[in-house]
Amino acid sequence: MKHLSRFLVASLMILAVGSVNAQDENNPWAISIGANAVDTYPVGDAIDGVPGAGELRGNLFEEFYNVNDHWSIVPSVSYINVSRYIGDGFVVGVSGSLNRIDKLGDSRPRNDLQYYAADAEVGYSLRNLMGGLGTYLDPSLSVGAGYTWLENTVTDTDGFGTANAAVGLKIWFTENFNLGLQSKYKHAFEDEGTKHFQHVASLGIAFGGKDTDGDGIFDKDDACPEVAGIEEFNGCPDTDGDGIEDAKDACATVPGLPEFDGCADTDGDGIADPKDACPTLAGVATLGGCPDADGDGIKDSDDSCPNEFGPRANNGCPYEDKDGDSVLDKDDECPDVPGTVANNGCPEVSVEVLNQLNIDFKNVLFDYSKATLRSESFDALDKVAAIMKEYPTTRFLIEGHTDSRGRDSYNKSLSDQRAASVRVYLEGKGIPASRLESKGFGEERPVASNDTAAGRQENRRVELSIISQ
Repeated sequence: MKHLSRFLVASLMILAVGSVNAQDENNPWAISIGANAVDTYPVGDAIDGVPGAGELRGNLFEEFYNVNDHWSIVPSVSYINVSRYIGDGFVVGVSGSLNRIDKLGDSRPRNDLQYYAADAEVGYSLRNLMGGLGTYLDPSLSVGAGYTWLENTVTDTDGFGTANAAVGLKIWFTENFNLGLQSKYKHAFEDEGTKHFQHVASLGIAFGGKDTDGDGIFDKDDACPEVAGIEEFNGCPDTDGDGIEDAKDACATVPGLPEFDGCADTDGDGIADPKDACPTLAGVATLGGCPDADGDGIKDSDDSCPNEFGPRANNGCPYEDKDGDSVLDKDDECPDVPGTVANNGCPEVSVEVLNQLNIDFKNVLFDYSKATLRSESFDALDKVAAIMKEYPTTRFLIEGHTDSRGRDSYNKSLSDQRAASVRVYLEGKGIPASRLESKGFGEERPVASNDTAAGRQENRRVELSIISQ
């Protein structure tokens, strides 16, 4: 396997670049260079029962890929091929190769033998049978003849002719660059000749004159080689047939006029269609060719009220007061709900409403000495949340209060926690956190005497107040 690795590495070290297509009518020529291996063993000359006959030859294709024992390889560039495509998948070519033979079948010559070969062949590509894979894979069959020179210490002749047959595969990495693999059988005409297989790995490039766009003008003379055109414009197209070549035609697919650089003015407003934002409707230049029926400086397509003069800030419509509260919608923070001018068009919480909220808060209960809301409180808090939603801009302070029993610090902390519990519950009912604050006042603000049980009960409470804007 060491020799096989050297063989492949030597082949892949050959680089080629170009900008032409795979070998075909447009790129008929190709050059390949690479490395070769010679194998004299699996040629079908083994003779059973004849001493020594099997030392140099095996049965046909026997140990065909026994690289270590049978292949002679020069680890360098040792093969070149020049070929030309002649049509219908056929390619003719000539090749030359050299090698140093250090294995003859199963024997080893005392000294390496020099090997030279020149071959001519006709090949047929099978890529059209590969379907979509034919873009990358190009198998082929070929036949031909050649002449091989091998040191006459082996052949008793300076050289011998061969009839050749080969199978190959080209792998196209780009449109022009390929890796080629080939196995060729060379049958010697003379008795002194040596039948053998030659394996080749090479890198190739296809090139030659072409007419990429098929317009009858070769690429070297075609100003637009990849786009079919006409002779009048040196191979460049005039797609819309208006007498202006596409490269100078701002509207290459639509017939137009020279004064508009080949473009049309469909609506006749003096603005060429590509520069006209409304090419089928006559308009004014200040609005890119679009109409403005009400003359408010807003083109009709962007004007929510195209037939009524209105400011741009209101999308071309006159300002409205939908809720009839004397605050125009543009200034009304609650345009769908009647409010007051003082509150920017939003409703204000009246004293009566605030009192009702605090009456509902009397039903908010907690576990003894805890901030946990009792389930009996939920209905009252749900009513409070529903009323709060009717005043979307009002901000509320939730106040927590206790009686005077216990340490001041404990009462302050407990009232804070209870007020926060109410706030969290209301937020969970859809009241934005930005509208709610909570604070505990402990025993600082009694509303009744702490000397009686009834008074202390009144002092243990949660209340609402409004936070001024």
